[in-house]
Amino acid sequence: MSKLRIVFLGTPDIACGFLSRAAASGNEVVGVISQPDRAAGRGMQLCCAPVNALAGRLCLPAYKPASKQELHSVIAELKPDLGVVVAYGRLIPEETLALAKHGFLNVHFSLLPRYRGAAPVQWALLNGEKVTGVTLFWLDKGMDTGPVFLRREVPVSGSDDAASLFARLSAVGEELLGEGLAKIAAGDILREPQAGEPSLAPKLLPSHAKMDFSRPAPELLGQVRGLACGPRPRFTLPQPGRLLTVQVLAAEAAPEAAGAAAPGTVLSVEPGGGFVVKCGVGGLLLKTVKPEGKKEMPAADFLNGLRLKPGDRLVWI
Repeated sequence: MSKLRIVFLGTPDIACGFLSRAAASGNEVVGVISQPDRAAGRGMQLCCAPVNALAGRLCLPAYKPASKQELHSVIAELKPDLGVVVAYGRLIPEETLALAKHGFLNVHFSLLPRYRGAAPVQWALLNGEKVTGVTLFWLDKGMDTGPVFLRREVPVSGSDDAASLFARLSAVGEELLGEGLAKIAAGDILREPQAGEPSLAPKLLPSHAKMDFSRPAPELLGQVRGLACGPRPRFTLPQPGRLLTVQVLAAEAAPEAAGAAAPGTVLSVEPGGGFVVKCGVGGLLLKTVKPEGKKEMPAADFLNGLRLKPGDRLVWI
């Protein structure tokens, strides 16, 4: 079994556990690459990427190339056997992928070819999937189109939101990466073409956060679960002199609502601080909301503050 020279590419917090796993694998991490520092906060101070900061704590060489040309030069100097990519945030040119002896291995949080793109976890929840997973695949010039090395299914719990599902997929993915590195070091490398119908998971936009109570309740619940990490789902109410935007932070399915109430009608106020809204099909129990300019609160408190009651209608725009 040979010791691999690994270059790791990643930027946000979610990639840190994977870097730690690579560093503890018995192989040599010859370089850690993340995106350049970005201004953040009210003072717009430059903030170091979490992966870059972890590289410092692990005493690993860290790089922040600002261009494709600089990225190519850094990787060419490092002469890696393998690249490992987790949420790096930039496409790697085909000529740069050719610099690693075995290629570049990417960790993707779906069962490819399902949910190719930037937001696979969120779209799995938005679409009400019961099973998702993690795929280790080899990068090529396409967007998440390369051959598969390893994959593992993960069931989606009815209580999962984007944050909890990310956490569970990350834990599974870290184990899968450790297994993959051991196989590659032993010369056991598989490159299996992706099979099945592809689907896309594009970057989430503010327009995806708009709640429309004329839609079926399961779709709206998927929206609340899938957008738990942002952009938060929201509806807008007309108030005297202004429009009030209300974020929905927590919700549950409600029993099928009887009667002919219009979508958006408040059906009941429930024990525990929530209220049920009639949807196009079924009802949705809103539990926690955050009105614009205020802290999060039990949904029933919000209802009482506006002097709304069962039978009143939430008018959305």
